[in-house]
Amino acid sequence: MGKDKFKQRTDYQLNDPLDFGQLGDDPFHVFHQWYDVALEHVRKDPNAMVLSTFDGEYPRGRVVLLKELDEKGLVFFTNYQSDKGSELAVNPKASLVFYWKELERQIRVEGVVEKTSAAESDDYFLSRPLGSRLGAWASPQSQSIANREWLKEQIEERSKEFNEQVHRPPFWGGYRLIPVRFEFWQGQSSRLHDRLVFEKKQEGGWLKKRLAP
Repeated sequence: MGKDKFKQRTDYQLNDPLDFGQLGDDPFHVFHQWYDVALEHVRKDPNAMVLSTFDGEYPRGRVVLLKELDEKGLVFFTNYQSDKGSELAVNPKASLVFYWKELERQIRVEGVVEKTSAAESDDYFLSRPLGSRLGAWASPQSQSIANREWLKEQIEERSKEFNEQVHRPPFWGGYRLIPVRFEFWQGQSSRLHDRLVFEKKQEGGWLKKRLAP
């Protein structure tokens, strides 16, 4: 393809323009509406989201999975000693991006991150498959390792040690991003996309506005 290999172009025509007035004033409600549609139409991992943190020099993004959305925020789980865990310990602000190409929709969420309670982390950890629980213990996430064979050896050792009674490691658990900003993006023809933003007000509630695409 040569120099043209990055020149793909799509004219988005799947959705009618968003009615700003009909969205309501609660971004959590809008999120649930859009996510319910994604559950029906996105074949794999509709809960996949790009988590971006800051290491003091560069923003750093990676895909994680949304595991809960409650009245406070969006929850994901990871190793607290991973790169993202270390970065959040220094700067507990982050952003999330959901992109559903099947729907021609994207949601961006920005906010402050805090750890979930130990009870929440325990409950989720115990709901995971055995292999995933063993992997949490065996993998020193984000650290250099010699090869996959070393990792397999760690799994085998942990399997013998726990004998299927695998409790949550103290270095593993949940984070909740408490939103201060939502942006709902929907593709439209001729790049005249819809961008609707909710920003948290200090006195409570949300300021809603439309942005130019």
